[in-house]
Amino acid sequence: MVKSTRHAVYELYYHIVFIPKYREPRLTGATADRLRSIFEEICDDKDLELVEAEIMPDHVHLFIGSPPRNAPSLIVNWVKGISARWYNERFPDRIKWTRSYYAGSAGSVSKDAVEQYIQEQTEQQA
Repeated sequence: MVKSTRHAVYELYYHIVFIPKYREPRLTGATADRLRSIFEEICDDKDLELVEAEIMPDHVHLFIGSPPRNAPSLIVNWVKGISARWYNERFPDRIKWTRSYYAGSAGSVSKDAVEQYIQEQTEQQA
């Protein structure tokens, strides 16, 4: 869905994937439910849209919508840093994330569609 701020109209979504330290398959049951709730809290707090959260035993997939003021790396830092801190403050079974992650961008149109649109605009100008 297209959203807007005072100076921008945007539709920015990021697919973020990250793993627990040593890729331990421990993100199941109550742990997964707790993390999902914490991810929702973080997104509400930071004005992000949590479109989808899939917590697998050894990795996490998040699909997050964000205003353009937030860099993807900042979103990842928020989600990983705050979730580990909040989880570890609230529950005895501690969570640690690796430093690595995957972040991909998504919107309502594909890269190919944007390229074609730009080429058509250039052709119309000629």
